[in-house]
Amino acid sequence: MNKPETPVSFFRFEDLRIYAKALDYITWLHSVVEKFPGQEQPTLAQPFLKVSQSIALFLAEGSARNKPQFIYYLKMAKSSVRECVVYTEIASRLGFMNEEEKEHSVNQMMELTKMIGSLVTSLQRTIPNAKEEDEFDDMQLPPDMM
Repeated sequence: MNKPETPVSFFRFEDLRIYAKALDYITWLHSVVEKFPGQEQPTLAQPFLKVSQSIALFLAEGSARNKPQFIYYLKMAKSSVRECVVYTEIASRLGFMNEEEKEHSVNQMMELTKMIGSLVTSLQRTIPNAKEEDEFDDMQLPPDMM
């Protein structure tokens, strides 16, 4: 019995689970920020959406590059994830996100961070003389930096 072949996308980034996860977050975020007050749309909602979209955009852009460049774009995506964490906290403190929405957002950002980190590590293993990530792991900051 033959297994049906999984279709492969023309654009290889579309096959990345992390890309699908980023799109899921963007879709979810749209439904959340549309409830923000009108005066907050240009100053909070739109920048929040834009930075969430940049996660997927960096994945797409980087996937068309060589491995060292892809790693660079993955690190940029990770920076966008961190920006989303800040926007989540601001929205929560202003009362525009309830506790459940905040928790969902933070959990999604943690998962994306882990996925990006794993992909970076995997790519670095395949590059001769590649340096380990030169940034602190989000979960293991030295106590004096907290």
